[in-house]
Amino acid sequence: MSDKPCVLLVFGGVSSEHEISCLTAGGVWGALDPDRFEAVGVGISKAGDWLLADRATVRGYRVEGQRLPQVDPNWPAAVVLRRRQSVWVARLEGDRLVDQRPVDVALCPMHGPFGEDGTIQGQFEMLGLPYVGAGVLSSAAAMDKSIMKRLLAEAGLPVGPWRTIEPGQWLRQPERCRQNLAALAYPLFVKPARGGSSIGISRVDRPDQLDQAVETALQFDPKVIVEQGFTALREVECAVLVDRAQDRVESSAPGEIEVQAADRFYDFEAKYLPDQPLALVVPARLDPAVAAEVRRLAEAACRALEVEGLARVDTFVTERGVFLNEINTMPGFTPTSLFPAMWAASGLDYPSLVTRLVEEALSRPKGLR
Repeated sequence: MSDKPCVLLVFGGVSSEHEISCLTAGGVWGALDPDRFEAVGVGISKAGDWLLADRATVRGYRVEGQRLPQVDPNWPAAVVLRRRQSVWVARLEGDRLVDQRPVDVALCPMHGPFGEDGTIQGQFEMLGLPYVGAGVLSSAAAMDKSIMKRLLAEAGLPVGPWRTIEPGQWLRQPERCRQNLAALAYPLFVKPARGGSSIGISRVDRPDQLDQAVETALQFDPKVIVEQGFTALREVECAVLVDRAQDRVESSAPGEIEVQAADRFYDFEAKYLPDQPLALVVPARLDPAVAAEVRRLAEAACRALEVEGLARVDTFVTERGVFLNEINTMPGFTPTSLFPAMWAASGLDYPSLVTRLVEEALSRPKGLR
C-alpha cells in the first residue's frame, strides 16, 4: 500500500450535465500530482450504474467535433463501502469483491442534480469520507436558484427580481402563474430551478413566447424560476476558494463572458462546443472599483451560503450596480474552463489549484462542522 493519500474521483451521473462532468474528470485526473496522490476513478453511467473507470480513457476525454464524452457502460461494476473505519473501492465480479483498495478523500466533479445538489455529498458524509467542495446544505441551497436568491436577499446582497413556479402550479393554475409573472419586465429568462450549464433556459422577449419557455424548462425540472433580465449588462464571474476551518475566503481576478452575437446568450452550446460566438476575457476589463465590488459580493455570497472548498459566483455588472446571479458550488473545471482560468490569472495554476482543493478537503474534521 502506498502512503500517499488516494483520491476517489467520481464523475458522470444521471443529470443532463453528464458529459461536462466527464470532461472535468479528464482534466482533474490529468492534473493530480502523482508524487503526492494516488487516484482511482468511478464513473456513474447515464443509467445510474457505478462503474470502475479506465484511467487512460478518462484522461483522454476531449470534445470531438460536436460530440462530448460519456461514461462507458461496459466498464466493470464498482462498489464503494465502509469497513473497519475506512472507505474502500472494489471491483464487483459476480458475487465477489476483488481488487479492494482504501481511499482517503473524494473529488466529485459532478454538475447539476444528483451530484452538485447535496445528494452525493450526503453519501460521502454517511461514509465518513472527506470530499472536495461544499457540504450538503450549501450544495442543495446553491443548486436551487429560488432558494439561493432568497438566502442572498435575506443576507442583504443584491439580486434581480424573480418569480418561482412551484412543482404542479403550471399544470393546475397556469393563468395565476402568468399573472404572477406579469410583475416582471421583459426580457425574461425562464430556467429549470435546479439545473446548470444553461440547459433548458429560454430568453423571452414577448408574452406569446412565455408558455413555450416554461414548457421547455419543465422538461428538466418540475420547479421553474423566471428572472427579469437586465439591459446593458456585462456577465462577470469570480472564482472563490473557501477554507472554513481557517475562516478564509479568497476571490480571484474576475473574468468576463462576451457573447459576440446579439441574439445569443451564454447557453450550453456557447459554453462547451467549439466555434461559438463568444470570448472569455480574463482578467475582465473592469474599473478597479467595480472589480473590487464583484470580488466583495462573491466572497459575501459564499459566506451567506456557508460554502466550503470552491465556488464560481456569477454577477451582472449594470449601470445600476453589480447584482448576484448565481453560485456554482462545483463549476466547470476543465483546464480551459473559466474557474481555473481566473485562478491562473491570479497566480494559481491548474495543477496547484487541484492540489490545494484536495489538501483542504483532507484537512477537514469529520462529522458536524
